[in-house]
Amino acid sequence: MSTITYLTRIEFGAGEVARLPEFLAGLGVKRPLVCTDRGLVASGLAGRVTSLIPEATVFADTPANPTEEAVNAAFAQYQAQSCDGIVGLGGGSSLDLAKAVRLLSGHPGPLAQYTAVNGGVGRIHGNICPMIAIPTTSGTGSEVGRAAVIITAEGRKLGIISGFMLPSIALCDPELTYGLPAGLTAATGMDAISHCLETYMAPAFNPPAEAIALHGLDCGLGAIERAVANGADITARRDMMTCALEGAMAFQKGLGAVHALTHPLGAIRELNLHHGTLNAVLMPAVLRFNREVIGAKWQVLRDRMGGEPDAVIAALNSRLGMPSGLRAMGVTDAMMEQVSHAALLDHCHATNPRLATQADYLDLLLASA
Repeated sequence: MSTITYLTRIEFGAGEVARLPEFLAGLGVKRPLVCTDRGLVASGLAGRVTSLIPEATVFADTPANPTEEAVNAAFAQYQAQSCDGIVGLGGGSSLDLAKAVRLLSGHPGPLAQYTAVNGGVGRIHGNICPMIAIPTTSGTGSEVGRAAVIITAEGRKLGIISGFMLPSIALCDPELTYGLPAGLTAATGMDAISHCLETYMAPAFNPPAEAIALHGLDCGLGAIERAVANGADITARRDMMTCALEGAMAFQKGLGAVHALTHPLGAIRELNLHHGTLNAVLMPAVLRFNREVIGAKWQVLRDRMGGEPDAVIAALNSRLGMPSGLRAMGVTDAMMEQVSHAALLDHCHATNPRLATQADYLDLLLASA
């Protein structure tokens, strides 16, 4: 038996961000906390959005991999300023941090008790403040995801997952991505593509999610190189935002070994590695690992991608300038050994189509080194 749920309210279109005051009013929010990062403040994009909501207060100290410490700091600001709702503005880090702050609006800390691996799903309820998620990259799809992935106080990067974590409204305006630099466009775009691939391969029975993941994959593969080459390509930017959105809409099927590895890799504080870049580097090896168990899905992917899926992704990584491997990103053999153990404890481990052992995870890391 399968439970299939779709999902939350999505407002999608160029220029839709101008309607933010209307959407906040509809949710009864008068004084939102805007969770964003210093880069968006420096670029002026955060100011463009906050100018629409003069009663807003801004938290701009989101780390590249959001931490419980930052979540607590943002929530303290939320309380001090008597906020009544949240706007997440940015990439997946800002949106995940915003979701975690929202969780604290109705739940006591610490965050570890709400993580999926600690049995936290049932501890999360819907008595939390409204939230609007506004993505400024086309990568994580966190705007329609049920999870916030946070480095907890214990130093583990873990998922807090619940249907109640879905933002009240996902406000997806491709215009906000027009100025995204080529390197970040490539890395976030490969993140979105990896989501489509992993959710499609995941073994749960959910035909709508598989169809959505495949459409997202088509959009992403057809647009990513055009978006990287020309940041103002309107159609490419729209299609990349669609890929990110649809990859995350399919999350309820589960992810897999790529994410079981990238979560602990992203928790290595001294490296602070980009999640999408890690996904890109690991994806070819994981595709090969899963090939023998996904049956006809491999042929479906081969037909849609125009070649062997692992080879297509490896070649795309090369054309986009992704790192040559994990060692080029600073990951040592000792780190790989630690990550191979941590992957077994990640919530994405159980939904890979081929259940991996610690030795398998180490082999995947070494194959991606």
